[in-house]
Amino acid sequence: MADGAFTPPVRVDMLVCGKMVPGTARMEVINPATTEVIGTAPRCSRDELEAVMAEARAAFPAWRDTPIEERRKAVAQIADLIEAEAEEIAATLTAEQGKNLTFARAELASLTRFLRAQAGIEMPVVVNEDSEERISKTYRVPLGVVAAISPWNFPVLLAWWKIVPALLAGNTVVLKPAPQTPLAALKIAALVADLFPAGVLQVISGGDELGPWLTAHPEVDKISFTGSTATGRKVMEGAGASLKRLTLELGGNDPALVFDDVDPVKAANKVFWAAFANAGQICIASKRVYVQRSIYEAFRDALVAAAAQVKVGNGAEPDTLVGPIQNKAQFERVKDLIADSRAHGYTFAFEGEAPQGPGFFVPLTILDNPPDDARIVREEQFGPVLPLLVFDTEDEVIARANDTEYGLAATIWTEEMTRAERVSRRLEAGTVWINEAIYLSPDAAFGGRKQSGLGAEHGADALLAVTEPQTVTMKRN
Repeated sequence: MADGAFTPPVRVDMLVCGKMVPGTARMEVINPATTEVIGTAPRCSRDELEAVMAEARAAFPAWRDTPIEERRKAVAQIADLIEAEAEEIAATLTAEQGKNLTFARAELASLTRFLRAQAGIEMPVVVNEDSEERISKTYRVPLGVVAAISPWNFPVLLAWWKIVPALLAGNTVVLKPAPQTPLAALKIAALVADLFPAGVLQVISGGDELGPWLTAHPEVDKISFTGSTATGRKVMEGAGASLKRLTLELGGNDPALVFDDVDPVKAANKVFWAAFANAGQICIASKRVYVQRSIYEAFRDALVAAAAQVKVGNGAEPDTLVGPIQNKAQFERVKDLIADSRAHGYTFAFEGEAPQGPGFFVPLTILDNPPDDARIVREEQFGPVLPLLVFDTEDEVIARANDTEYGLAATIWTEEMTRAERVSRRLEAGTVWINEAIYLSPDAAFGGRKQSGLGAEHGADALLAVTEPQTVTMKRN
């Protein structure tokens, strides 16, 4: 297949009990850059979901009892299969999500890196006592059926972050990709269908009704969800009746703290992509940038200069660096935040250009020091709109950065490492980067504080999240 080639309409099916099935109903998928229908996916019905859940439960005992090295071998093959079809999958990602093709390829490269690393995670066993009288060990045992619900901003990467640890630990998994972006996820499902026994991994698609059906289903033992904080609250409500285990990776309003000992131009060029990559549709993107007063104007001017060089457009076009907002609802929300800023008379440091027409394009927009109570500062924008804010002292900026219901990630830009360490420990965020941003490791725990989430992914924490402790004590005498 030629690089970036994508020929609609694409028809994908669901992976159910080891087979790709079309479903009894279909739903359309559109390209956010053109609003044209580019394919169809199954719209899972309630009856179909019941059959899926019965298969997941039936497959669990045998998969749980499969030696972990065999499970590991199956999981390790996923990356090779994806790499062999990476160009086609990347083109599909660009068409359904909107991100430029280079960024789509980067998502797949990150995915295969995580897949290979996570396949090697060791299951911990703790020896509590080993005496003449008894031996006591605590094992980690799988939970059962894991429901994985992934978002539309990274349709394949975030899905497989959930799937691999769950399968490796001995759970069966039902994945539901976002209804706006099911195509690439279901293409990958077709690639890997033969790696696992029937019912161990199933991938279904559907409308907005499918998520609540899945989260409340009595056969689900664990829910791993990535999405908005508002939807995360609903997931918790649905899980409450049966006390389902939860991992929630939710919204963020991530601050960047830029101190005056950095080169403002170099820092601005780095912060630019921390904020505007994937059109700002990254949960850990920098969404509020606090700049120390003495370098504020230089930093602002350098950020504006960087923005002026970036084309917003269709991600399939080779010179596009920032694509559209993925869906109309989010598009309208981002436009509303811009309109609110304009109505309040806030200063716009930069308003870029965006294509006119049917696509969900928002121009790159930079706000010049709006007040802390502005909606564009208080709310997660999840789009290519960024407020810059002036600060004077370290204590002041820490207090302002922490003044939010969110606590997902933060960045610190400084040459003074003692200050970086000191400030990082005072920030109320699950992840803090110093002089870089949006770097995640398959070996390091990732999760949010406050209303940015519950639990953690990656590394040993990923296995702990999909297992429970079982202590076995044997009397010797």
